[in-house]
Amino acid sequence: MSRRVVVTAGAAGLGRAMAEAFLAAGDRVAVCDADPEAVAEVRRALPALHADTADVTDPEALGAFLGGIEARWGGADVVCANAGVGGPAGRIEDIAFDDWRHCVAVNLDGAFLTCRWAAAVMRRQGHGAILLTSSVSGLFGFPHRSPYVAAKWGIVGLTKALASELGPAGVRVNAICPGAVEGPRMDRVVEMEAAARGLGEDEVRRGFTQGVALGRFVRADEVAAMALFLASDAASAITGQAMAVDGHTERTT
Repeated sequence: MSRRVVVTAGAAGLGRAMAEAFLAAGDRVAVCDADPEAVAEVRRALPALHADTADVTDPEALGAFLGGIEARWGGADVVCANAGVGGPAGRIEDIAFDDWRHCVAVNLDGAFLTCRWAAAVMRRQGHGAILLTSSVSGLFGFPHRSPYVAAKWGIVGLTKALASELGPAGVRVNAICPGAVEGPRMDRVVEMEAAARGLGEDEVRRGFTQGVALGRFVRADEVAAMALFLASDAASAITGQAMAVDGHTERTT
């Protein structure tokens, strides 16, 4: 049976990989993204997808997108609160408060707003699955990334709270914790950290994989596969978990 799937920040990167995976599984999929160019491109590439421009830190814009989905579909079976931003890199004493607040707003406030809507819809339905995108940074402390790490730990805490809150209503809530995912976003993070730490980009890139058992970056499709599993009946007894897709992080420095 076709499920109704919503993915925030779904026009590029991990969100698009999730959207493509759910589409391939035969589901109806709607995404929003703050980047209008990415939205236009994904509409061209995936005409079966419903895509709108909406910033998850804007309650009115996000509410309009989600309200439109509810009016069109009558609800949602799977909601992926995926929107995130890498935030600044550097020593905490060098990080501007506005940069801190923007990072936390996109990663954590956006998840709250998305989950608040999803919880109300799914509680009425008596079923559903909510997936939040955290990070391996939500399981370990990493130096020079304090805003991002704090926000991603907050995602895991939100997951635990909502799993307990919504379990009696038949709603499952889990977090996915990707490691370093290959692609343009990771390239930007490597460049940013190299500049902040005074290191070469190759050295920073090696640092991301040296503490990982598999010794490599993960792929977006591997993260999407976890989303498909957690949303499926095969995961019907799994809730409140932070599921790492990271090649097994063994050390963080």
